[in-house]
Amino acid sequence: MRASLYDRVAEETASIVIHRYSTSFGLASRLLGAGVRQHVENIYALVRVADEIVDGGAQVDTVQAARALNDLEAETDEAMRIGFSSNLVVHAFALTARDVDFGTEFTAPFFESMRMDLNQKVHDQASFDSYVYGSAEVVGLMCLRAFLLGEPVTDLPRFETGARALGAAFQKVNFLRDLAADFESLGRSYFPDVAVDSFDEATKTRLLDDIDADLAVSAAVVPDLPRSSRRAVALAQSLFAELSARLRATPASQLVRARVRVPNPVKVRLALAAVVGR
Repeated sequence: MRASLYDRVAEETASIVIHRYSTSFGLASRLLGAGVRQHVENIYALVRVADEIVDGGAQVDTVQAARALNDLEAETDEAMRIGFSSNLVVHAFALTARDVDFGTEFTAPFFESMRMDLNQKVHDQASFDSYVYGSAEVVGLMCLRAFLLGEPVTDLPRFETGARALGAAFQKVNFLRDLAADFESLGRSYFPDVAVDSFDEATKTRLLDDIDADLAVSAAVVPDLPRSSRRAVALAQSLFAELSARLRATPASQLVRARVRVPNPVKVRLALAAVVGR
């Protein structure tokens, strides 16, 4: 039980972030068991702050952003070590890291991927794989630690493979639907050898086949997750599978001009299906 009012305020602050920034993840998080939910919200909040630094939300130049990101990592490392930060979001994240038992083995690759957003605009396959691992797969591994806390686990590598695949699928879907915006607003091209001005149906199909393969790997693990997290992860899985299907149905020429979304009524339908276990 949390003894500190400061701990509770920090976690309340972290909880605000997910519900203000993401309707999809905010909706899915509501299906988590209470203890697990708070850990996931604590993780999401720190990830979101780092994202704001590198994507321009902080409205600073690259040098200032790099300094802010380095400071955030240093403060996160120290908070995980001593259990306290004057930054409420960092403090909440550290509570989770210490409770569910992870450290710089996950945060270091995450922050390294965030730095790549400041310094690298185009990726080859090696840097793309490294970026996706640090920016998304390790976040899945952090959340998995929260899902499995106190649960008997006989095949951890299988769960880790599923968590990494789902994180990768989420990231690649976002890259695909934000293809034009990332290039035009941020000057970034994530997918190796993929350009907005030559994007075609064959390229779109190839990328979506890879995404759907990741989703299939993660889907095989979802039924074996603990009850406290199973419905929420199933909903997140179905939301991104729906988004993948909508991207596949959208012509490549239109995909580079408009951002594809899952309508709210469809999100509600998928949430109800997750609640009843379909």
